[in-house]
Order: sequence, then C-alpha cells, then structure tokens
Amino acid sequence: MRRPRQITIRDVAAAAGVSHQTVSRVLNDRPDVAGETRSRVWRIIEELNYRPNAIARSLIHQRSLTLGLVIAGLQYAGPSRTLSGIAHQAECLGYTLLFKDLPDLDSNNVQPVLNSLLARQVDGILWAVPEVGQNRQWLQNQLHALPVPVVFLTMEARSGLSVVAVDNYTGGCVATMHLLEQGYRCIGHIAGPLDWWEARQRKAGWEDALAAAGISVADRHWDAGDWSSASGSEAIRRLLKQHPEMQSIFVGNDQMALGVLQVACQEGIRVPYDLAVVGFDGLPEAAHYWPPLTTVDQGQEELGSVAVQTLVGIVKARRQDNPPQPTAIQLQPRLVVRESSLRVPAGGGSCG
Repeated sequence: MRRPRQITIRDVAAAAGVSHQTVSRVLNDRPDVAGETRSRVWRIIEELNYRPNAIARSLIHQRSLTLGLVIAGLQYAGPSRTLSGIAHQAECLGYTLLFKDLPDLDSNNVQPVLNSLLARQVDGILWAVPEVGQNRQWLQNQLHALPVPVVFLTMEARSGLSVVAVDNYTGGCVATMHLLEQGYRCIGHIAGPLDWWEARQRKAGWEDALAAAGISVADRHWDAGDWSSASGSEAIRRLLKQHPEMQSIFVGNDQMALGVLQVACQEGIRVPYDLAVVGFDGLPEAAHYWPPLTTVDQGQEELGSVAVQTLVGIVKARRQDNPPQPTAIQLQPRLVVRESSLRVPAGGGSCG
C-alpha cells in the first residue's frame, strides 16, 4: 500500500496564492507579512494538515533547533516547576528539548551526559541541576572544551559563566524582615539541606536580616530538613524544644512549612497567634494550606523561561560571529503575604 504524498510548503503556497518564502515567514512568525495574508496562510495550513519537516528546517538553518537539558532532583517541587518554564519557552521559540537526567545530584561524572548531547548536535545546553556539594568541579577541566554554549541555572555566579538564578539571599532577607515588621523578635529558621547552595543563601539572608535588627543568632534558633514535609515536621518539633520562646519562623521551602503547620495543629499551637510562619517557593498549593501560607515566590517558571531565552540568544549571536560575554542574571523573588504571618503581638517580646 502506497503512503499518501506528504504535503509540502509549496503546496501550501500554491493553495494560498503566495510564494513559499511567504509561507516560511509565516511559520517563523516574521513580522513582515500582512495580517490578511498571515490569516489566509494559517487557514490553508490547517485545511491541508501541513506539518513542517523539522529535519529539513534544521538542514536549511544549519542547526538542530534542539537544546540539551540536563536535569536532576525532579522529585522536588522547585526543579519540576523550573522544568515547566523551560519546556514552555523552548516550544514558543521553536526548539525541541533533549532531556538527560543526572543520576545523582552531587555527581561530577558528567562526560557521558555531555557526549550524548553533543552526539545529537544540540545547539546549546541548559544545565538545570541544582548546585549541591562539589557537583560543579567538572567545570574547571571540561567546560572550555565544549563546542556549544551552556547556561547554568540555580547556582552561584562565577566569572566566565552564563548563569540565571533566583536571588535566594534577598528572599531570605525579605521573609525575615516581614516577620520583624510584624513585631516579632524571636524568629527561628528551618533550613533546607546545607549542601544545597539555595539553602545556604536563604539561611544567610535570615541571619543577616536579624543581625541588622540587632538580634543575635544562636545554633538553637535554627534546624535543618531535607526539603520534604516530613523533615519540616521533625525539625519544628526539635525547635519547639530547644527554642521555646520562638514567636515566628521562616521555613526554607513551602513543603517543609506544610509539616510545620501540621505539627502546630497537632500540638494546639495556633498559627499565626502563637507562631507565625513564612515559607519559600511560592507553590500554588500554599494558598490552600491552613491557614493560607505567606511565602516568598521565587518565580521558578520565569527562571526556566529566562534561561531558555538567554541560551537561544547566545546561540544566535554566536552564529553571527558576535558571541556575547557571559553574564549572571539574578531574578528577584516576591513576598506573597497571607494569613499565616499576619499578627503583631502586644509588647513584641524579647529573644534569648
């Protein structure tokens, strides 16, 4: 049985009464096409069920129109939301994503992953693995040998690298200052795992905001979890014992904050009247916690989107022999105030 003939761009052009170059401009969303013509071409494309040949397009443009994406930690809410932003923006810009999952967050054995992506002629690589422990050591010996640009997400800025990250330090400061402005002085903290760069930055923001307010920080004022709700429950139980005068708490992510709210309910601790709570991440579900959770929204979908835009910009500039200097882009988080932190206790209290 013979396969039906595949509809081509010239078939679309003939049916629409335009040149095949005009159809190409419509497909590439070029602005130099009249509105009526653009509508007519898209109508014919739909009527003929035309599907552009991605392989042919890549040969014409002498690029694969594919971005390599190295990911890890998708069991956590943050990386998975960043992935959503990456996927959406890549599709908008006409790029296909080739995924590679790094087996371990702290792995430095990245050569097999890089070789696999390069063998498939990707135009650039997005390194969306969170900075954990020493998992960036490979940069010293291998990055300079790569023939394609790399944009890194969620890591500390480094000279000579293109990095897109959220300002986690400022987020920690903003969360803590909000609690100070509510009149709280005894502000505890539950950090994420401190081998993560983000967790260290958020904790440093908490410490420095308290120091700026003249409040000293002791080891008994904070604890750490592993980003999970269960670890938040365990950490708050320890903190309630070692820091009983605690009036409020900044929690390193919204999932651990959920564990805090559960324990508070179990122990008869009224939030926010007995304990004010602020999270970090901006999970959509945080609005439906009880009480609704005040959180620092780090805009992870935007993070993924900006990373793709940055990488595609570098790819295009390099093809024009005008490679840009690597830069670090820091996105600013936003405080979303809800019921869990809105209380100003009479007298304020003191923190020992």
